[in-house]
Amino acid sequence: MTLKSQTYQPYELENKIPIAGNGGYDYLFLDNDANRLYVSHGTDVVVFELPSEKIVGTISGMQGVHGIAIAAEVGKGFISDGKGNSVVVFDLATIKVTKTIQITGKDPDGIMYDPFSKRVFTFNGDSQDAAVIDIHSLTQIGSISLGGTPEFAVSDGEGKIYNNSEDKNVISVIDAMSMKVLRTIPLAPCGGPTGLALDKAHNRLFTVCRKNKGMSVVDIATGNVVNTVPIGAGVDAVVYDPTTSLIYCSNGDGTATIIRQQSADSYSVVQTLSTQWRAKTMALDRKTKKIYFAAFDMDESHKNRVPDTFKLLIYKQKS
Repeated sequence: MTLKSQTYQPYELENKIPIAGNGGYDYLFLDNDANRLYVSHGTDVVVFELPSEKIVGTISGMQGVHGIAIAAEVGKGFISDGKGNSVVVFDLATIKVTKTIQITGKDPDGIMYDPFSKRVFTFNGDSQDAAVIDIHSLTQIGSISLGGTPEFAVSDGEGKIYNNSEDKNVISVIDAMSMKVLRTIPLAPCGGPTGLALDKAHNRLFTVCRKNKGMSVVDIATGNVVNTVPIGAGVDAVVYDPTTSLIYCSNGDGTATIIRQQSADSYSVVQTLSTQWRAKTMALDRKTKKIYFAAFDMDESHKNRVPDTFKLLIYKQKS
């Protein structure tokens, strides 16, 4: 099936917003329903309101933040605290911590909410498993052995969760209710998969891979890699927008590769956007189509951060 062609409007830098502190950073999470952007930053999560792009709160006191997940139906957010081996629960209305859940897994990194099972899943790097948390009891109710180092994960909203294994070069297909791995999908030629996005309408997964610098397209039904598109180096995240058929890949080499989906198995790069070195995680506002990245300035070697330069980078499409 060929998708309707649309005129592509290139992206350009709109603004840079300073964020105080010199801690590390990882995921960004954009809650379009509540018009909020969450930015991980060291031991904190910085909360922006949209579309004003003003900081409205900071969630503090953690040991090493990775990701954020939202379960709006119970008014709660969940943060993976990697160094604390815990999930920190906060109230969406007050932006205050209400509970810390110690989990059995080690180094929780990726985190996501699955609306089908009403459960939060953390993907734990050191223990190579997933911890499962019930959003009502706020307790861990299970653990899923993954047999590899997990990265990003996505839910299909119908009981299946897909999770990249960075060292095994496979996608694990997880049953959210039984908390078991149903099968694994080999990703060759993809090596070192990180980010993962889902095109539910066409039954495709988009996995971005560091070792071969490519975005692989996976047919979920057959488990076959049907296309691999060249992208930049040091990729971390990928986002798919079904309303525009655009796929965004954020790369650590100071670029973002923007890809047009022409059909289920046909893709082309429409822009290599210049961002900033190690701006490797991002979020897309599905209303305004703005892209948000977080990064420090780096010295000439690209190895050392320049202190007190952490910022939110905002890109918009040219009018």
